[in-house]
Amino acid sequence: MESNNGTIIIIVLVIASAVSLIGVFYPFKPFKKRWVALISFLVCVMLVGVFAATVDDAETTSPDSNTRPSAQSEDNARYWVISERLNRRTCPSTDCGIVGQFFFRESTLILERRDDWARVTEPYNASCDGGRSDYVNSGNAICDPSNGITDGQFAEWVSAEFLSKSRPPDPAADASAAEELVAGSDDFARYRTTFSEAAESLIEQRRCTEQDFREMGGWVKSSNHPDQPIYFTYCGGTTVTNRLYLNAKTGKIFR
Repeated sequence: MESNNGTIIIIVLVIASAVSLIGVFYPFKPFKKRWVALISFLVCVMLVGVFAATVDDAETTSPDSNTRPSAQSEDNARYWVISERLNRRTCPSTDCGIVGQFFFRESTLILERRDDWARVTEPYNASCDGGRSDYVNSGNAICDPSNGITDGQFAEWVSAEFLSKSRPPDPAADASAAEELVAGSDDFARYRTTFSEAAESLIEQRRCTEQDFREMGGWVKSSNHPDQPIYFTYCGGTTVTNRLYLNAKTGKIFR
């Protein structure tokens, strides 16, 4: 009620200031003198500022009976992945579908906690087709609340055990000159030697240049080979014909 009264007073003062301003240029009753109208205008503007601040304070401090703070909401601080792979699932359970992965030292926000799980996205379209989500690339893909998909939407959840408020040390901090070319590779800490040797070999063969690796940052995990240590990069362009694959376990390079 106090906020409403303050708003009415502000409206009246705004009208009065407009009338006073007109009186500055075109004197009329009750402003037969321009200086009287000018003083009236300045006073009205000052009072508008005072009452506007009062209304803002009232709206800020008044509790909203229709909203309740979530007991599970986080401070939206950034967290860092401390495992080589962290599955992103459709719900907080290992029985739920996997829609992707975070890599070591990637960052994310925690929007909600539930037991040992953390929600890291807002709900979005699950792209359900035939009762199954096209986004799920491994595991349970059923579009059903039991799989975290409700009304065709789901949010991503990860195991909070593998998130830290402190960013892990950069495994490429002591990289050699050759390793620096591929220091941005996925799983660099595990395959740094294989990645750098493959890059050196391709450069020596003139199949790739140093600039190619600088632009790519290194080797990228192939989603087409989820269960194998297969990585790719581009040399001489970014089309399919320029893509080269590397088996990080055997060191074999292929198209």
